[in-house]
Amino acid sequence: MMICIGKITGYSDAGGIQQLQYHTPLEVIGAMPRMAEFGFSSGLPVGTNVVLAYLGGDRSSAVIVASNNQQYRQSGFKAGEMVIYDQWGVFIKLTENGMEVKANGQPVTVRHATTVTVTSSEKIKLDTSRLEVTDNVVDNCDSNGASLKTLREAYNVGMTTF
Repeated sequence: MMICIGKITGYSDAGGIQQLQYHTPLEVIGAMPRMAEFGFSSGLPVGTNVVLAYLGGDRSSAVIVASNNQQYRQSGFKAGEMVIYDQWGVFIKLTENGMEVKANGQPVTVRHATTVTVTSSEKIKLDTSRLEVTDNVVDNCDSNGASLKTLREAYNVGMTTF
């Protein structure tokens, strides 16, 4: 009776530690704290299976040691691949051949960065119907201090003198 499989029936994600309710064939337990690895956190969907270990065999002292939800689990991995995913089909997948980000029709936002640098040895391709920039664009930025706006304004002034 030291290990059991249960199913999540509810949870609260307020405060410093997530509280789960789960049921097993023998019991229903609520407000059980769930710890996760530092830097990783998730809200387990209701119906997620969990593996419970009972410390010292004490059924009142359970710890969740693993979780899985078959409905949303990603599959078909090659050895060494990994993915971070959610129940809505959004994922970040790391493979031997690169990285894939699937936003599944949702926005992707980078917040509060002072600088975002993308380094590519070949090219960067933006396949979009519209590219918007809220401020200046500077090409050849390591050798050119003038923005495209400055160059456009200088060109427009030159055109009005004819």
